[in-house]
Amino acid sequence: MSAAPVLDVENVTKIYHKKVWANDHVSLTISAGDVYGLLGHNGAGKTTLLNQVVGLAKPTEGKITLNGRDAVADPAYARKMCAMQPQSQAPLDGVTPKEAIELMARIRGASRRDARRRTADLMAALDIEPWADTKGEKLSGGVQRLTAFAMAAAEPGRLAMFDEPTNDVDPVRRRLLWAQVRELADQGCAVLLVTHNVIEAERTVDRLAILDHGRVVVHGTPTELRGEHAHQLRLEAAAISHAVAQDLAHEFDNARSAVAIGRRMIAPVAADDCATALQWAQRHQQTGRIDEFSFNPVSLEDIYIRLVGSPDDNVDESDDALLAT
Repeated sequence: MSAAPVLDVENVTKIYHKKVWANDHVSLTISAGDVYGLLGHNGAGKTTLLNQVVGLAKPTEGKITLNGRDAVADPAYARKMCAMQPQSQAPLDGVTPKEAIELMARIRGASRRDARRRTADLMAALDIEPWADTKGEKLSGGVQRLTAFAMAAAEPGRLAMFDEPTNDVDPVRRRLLWAQVRELADQGCAVLLVTHNVIEAERTVDRLAILDHGRVVVHGTPTELRGEHAHQLRLEAAAISHAVAQDLAHEFDNARSAVAIGRRMIAPVAADDCATALQWAQRHQQTGRIDEFSFNPVSLEDIYIRLVGSPDDNVDESDDALLAT
């Protein structure tokens, strides 16, 4: 028999005033050792869902069970069993990364010795040791973000939740952070991860759900989400302008699956059609409409775009913006 899930979210709905549906009958299950990803546009309801797990918001409908207990009825227990890195930056003024990580580990129940050991291990693993004794107000945004991640990971409990953990983090240390996410799961922790970085998440998550306007559009393993597209390639062409990219997507079409995102034109290509697609791309490159192009396996980013469209960078990054609607 399989072990009981650490987190079970069943038909959770959250409706704010003025009938704003932040979550619409969301269901998901996470077991020990799982890294579960939540993907979706800004305002899709991801942060709202995490806030309900730890009792910062109460569901309008539905049930949240954490480690076998009702998390809605007992939010204090939920916060004890769950560590969370919020989307907003941690207030670190006046404290150093070393002090902040150790303090959070101690607050969450670690012994002084274990808190010090875990702090040292995380700072080394995330490569932030040079700033261990630097006051928070003097830290870069990336180091602050890594410190906030370590504060949650130092004593994670049964469930660790990270809301956009790689924001402001440089590419090298992002890889180190993802490795620590994986290590938490390998050590038996359940991990719930919110991110916009679909490509990086694809390398880390075991399962994921894509949210759109508060609803789960699709969920499963990365392989399951690719489905029939797993045997296709992706043509990605850098056009000379967004307008040209739109024209190219309309021309290429391919059953209306070609899309334009900024200057990029992206379209799935069946293996049998690669030669024709290559000639098409070369022709437009020769006429100066395309700067460069490439063929790659279909990724989760492609699936994400087909399901919910291209990201809207002008939307407020916090789901809490819904409260002002």
